[in-house]
Amino acid sequence: MDQPMTGRLLVAAPLLQEDSFRRSVVFVVDDTADGTLGVILNRPLGLPVTDVVVDWGALASEPAVMFSGGPVGVGSGIALGAAGPDGPPPGWSPLEVSAPASALTGIGVVDLEGPAPIPGTALGGFRVFAGYAGWSVGQLAEEIADGAWYVVDAVAADVFTTDPRGLWSRVLRRQGGDLSLLSTYPDDPTMN
Repeated sequence: MDQPMTGRLLVAAPLLQEDSFRRSVVFVVDDTADGTLGVILNRPLGLPVTDVVVDWGALASEPAVMFSGGPVGVGSGIALGAAGPDGPPPGWSPLEVSAPASALTGIGVVDLEGPAPIPGTALGGFRVFAGYAGWSVGQLAEEIADGAWYVVDAVAADVFTTDPRGLWSRVLRRQGGDLSLLSTYPDDPTMN
């Protein structure tokens, strides 16, 4: 890929059966010359956000649980937020997206070390991820060339979806053509 992928989605191809990424939808948070970092958008955990980051829990988008962002750095967290009507809170950094600007306007990384803003003012969407997905230089390009990932445009509703379990199918369906057909790919093709 010649252009940076920050703000794009990596959708796991059906052939990708590794437990960490099977049927995953990864939102690319940072893509630089040093590598690529993203978070899995469709792996909710049963742990409420309030149990982990107490002051920020009331801001969490539904479902208000922690998400498994990926297999790397599971002891750390990444928070994403959409700037609210009063502007973003202190410690919010916008993503440098290469996707269509209007689709992801106002999405950024939230610094959880600062004070939580008043609910309903500074964040229009908020999600916390335990861990992340990471690729070294050239690794992701190789996986894409091998057919493990489809690279598609993201929209803000993907990042803060209220139905994360159905995200894989929905993202593929809206692509049209052959990718749309894959949205109905059975979970276990041997049962077809």
